[in-house]
Amino acid sequence: MDHAEKTTQCRKFVAALLASRHSAELLRFPERSTEIGKLLSSYLKKKSNMEDHTVHLLFFAKPLGTENFSLEWCKQPDVGLPKPDLILFLKLSSWEAAKRRDFGKEHYKNNAFQEKYLPRFYQLMKDDSLNWKTINASQSIED
Repeated sequence: MDHAEKTTQCRKFVAALLASRHSAELLRFPERSTEIGKLLSSYLKKKSNMEDHTVHLLFFAKPLGTENFSLEWCKQPDVGLPKPDLILFLKLSSWEAAKRRDFGKEHYKNNAFQEKYLPRFYQLMKDDSLNWKTINASQSIED
């Protein structure tokens, strides 16, 4: 319940565990010092407005690091959405992509990221319940 002194009680519990020589760490969600935490804090304090589903997803955007982006974890936000009739995968090598305008100017548009996560797409394509089609994106737009 809100205002039940959860944070205070958690701090006391962690302090007691540490005093008893146990390993313990207090984690708060949302962690209001992060960018996502600031968004949630603004919403919770009624300073901004967001759609409830978005807020729910932001609460689960915990700082896990990219090594914890398992395929199953990444698919969870899609649960309940309509199944696509067709998924088009525009296949382009990272070296071809690097030659294109503005490559590298956005967060995920870099060779290291592209090469690291390309195998995930190949894993997804193994799902026989989905209709994947691969298109050679190194061709001209007209082709």
